[in-house]
Amino acid sequence: MPAARNALGVLRLLAARSGPVPASTIAREVGMPRSSVYQLVAVMMDEGFVVHYPEDHAYGLSSLVSEIGTAALQTERLARLAKPMLERLVRDLRMPVVAHLAVLGGADVVYAARVQGFRAPTTVSAIGVRLPAHLTATGRAMLALLPPGQVRALYPSRASLIRRHSAGPASLAELDALLATTRTRGWAVEEGDVTAEYGSAGASAVDRNGYPVAAIGLTFRIAATDAAAWTLLGEATRRTADALTARLAGRAA
Repeated sequence: MPAARNALGVLRLLAARSGPVPASTIAREVGMPRSSVYQLVAVMMDEGFVVHYPEDHAYGLSSLVSEIGTAALQTERLARLAKPMLERLVRDLRMPVVAHLAVLGGADVVYAARVQGFRAPTTVSAIGVRLPAHLTATGRAMLALLPPGQVRALYPSRASLIRRHSAGPASLAELDALLATTRTRGWAVEEGDVTAEYGSAGASAVDRNGYPVAAIGLTFRIAATDAAAWTLLGEATRRTADALTARLAGRAA
């Protein structure tokens, strides 16, 4: 795709320069007509990747690019910290579960680490997969710790929420009630809202400011899980999330 190649070329050029770059230089270095450069950088400005320096008649990278890089590094660091904890969680439970670490990406969760136990179900929670946060236990665990205004900002002007299999909260009012129950319980549940026969429990780890940075989740077959097992699994995610919180703070769990 020539347009994608050109956009990446512009990003690479701007990243290599210490200051703003004129359109004429971009055109020469990337090999584009100057008129096409103006059109391309206008789109990149609209999307927040490039800023214009009108006094210099030049362009530079916006802070969004570094934020994306920082977010990726942060997720990688979280995954590295949490992976041994997920392995220990699965080993200690000795149940057919999948343990995973998820982070919020807007109104979605993004899976960053995964450990599958013996005879555990095959789930959609592969690393890099995104799912609507309000449908997942990990997402609900993190949403429950956000200020109400921030939750509203993630779901602007939505009369109804995305659902799968006609399951999960259908409105913001239903989501609010679900999040309130999650806060009271201390961990989140999801029962067939993503995959009909699977359930999940999840709990959130927080940073020094109490912000939910990641969540620990367990997914299992609903038919093989009674009420006592649900509680056992939910409390296990909470303890592991608390341990991750302690590890992020640089102290013993």
